[in-house]
Amino acid sequence: MPNAGEAPPILDFSKFYQNDPASKKKLVDEVRNCCLHNGFFQITGHNVPIELQNRMMDWNKKFFDLPLEEKNKVNKDTTNTWNRGYELLKSQILEAGTSPELKEGFYIGDEIPKTHPYFLNKKLNSGPNMWPSAASLPSVQDFKATSLEYYAAVVSLAKDILKVLALTLDLEETYFNAFATGAVATMRLLHYPPQPPSSPTHLTRGIGAHTDFGCITLLLQDTVSGLQVYDHATKEWLDVTPTPGAFVINLGNLMMRWSNDRYVSNLHRVINVSGQERYSIPVFFSGNPEYVVGCLQEDTFTELLFIAPSMRST
Repeated sequence: MPNAGEAPPILDFSKFYQNDPASKKKLVDEVRNCCLHNGFFQITGHNVPIELQNRMMDWNKKFFDLPLEEKNKVNKDTTNTWNRGYELLKSQILEAGTSPELKEGFYIGDEIPKTHPYFLNKKLNSGPNMWPSAASLPSVQDFKATSLEYYAAVVSLAKDILKVLALTLDLEETYFNAFATGAVATMRLLHYPPQPPSSPTHLTRGIGAHTDFGCITLLLQDTVSGLQVYDHATKEWLDVTPTPGAFVINLGNLMMRWSNDRYVSNLHRVINVSGQERYSIPVFFSGNPEYVVGCLQEDTFTELLFIAPSMRST
C-alpha cells in the first residue's frame, strides 16, 4: 500500500497487456492498494499514444485562446440543456466558503444525435456536441476529429482499467463489461489562469475540494502543477506532479459505493499559483445510464439504482 504522505504512484499499465501472469498480478495488487488507500493512481504504458495526447492538449490551448465572444457562441448554459460546450470562468463553486473558481471549460462527449434514446430520455450529458463555427475557428474540423479520436481512445482505456478493477475485487475480468457497453462519458477541456502566489489559498481555487460522482476519471495534465489529493492518514494535501504521457486515475463515488465502500472516492482540488497558464483534460466515465448497480457484499448483492445529480470537475 502507498505510504502515508506519498503522492499517487505511477504504475506501468503495460503489464495488463503482457502475457505474463506474474506481472499482471503485480499490477492488480498495486491498483488494489491505491484504491484502498487514497483512490488515486497514475498510469504509463497504456494504449493512448503520446502524439494523440499532445495534439489534444494543443487544441485545448487553441480553443481557450479564442476571444470570449467566440467561445460564448457555444456556451453550454445558453445554447443547450445537455451540458455540452463552453463554461465561463468563475461559473462554479465546489468548495463551500471559497471564491468562484478560476477555471474555464469546454464539455465534449460522444456524438449522440437528438434521435438517440439517451437524448430522448434525457440521460446524463447525452446529446450532440457544440463546436465553434468555421468563422470562429477555421480549423474546427481538425479540432472535432482530434477530440473524438482522443475521446474514443480514452474511453477504451477506461474499459481496460475497469477490467483491472474487477480483478482487484476478486471478480471475473469481464464483470464490468455490461456496465461499460453503451457507456456515457464526458470529456472536459480545462484552462486555469495563473493566480499570484500571494493569493489567499483559503479562498482562491482553480477547482475547490470535491469528489467525482461517477465511476472513474482519467486526467491528462500539461506540464504545470496544481492538482492536489487529500491524504486522510496525514491530513495533508499532496501535489500530483505532471508526468509526460501519464494519466491520473481516480475513483468516483459510484465505484466507492459499488465496492461497498471498501474503495475510496477521494477529495481533490486545483490551486494554480505557478505563475503560468495550466491546462488539463479529464474524462469522466459514468457507464451505461440504464445499468442497475449491485453493491458488492460477501455473499449477495443489494441493488442500488445510481442517479447522477450533476457532472463534477477535475
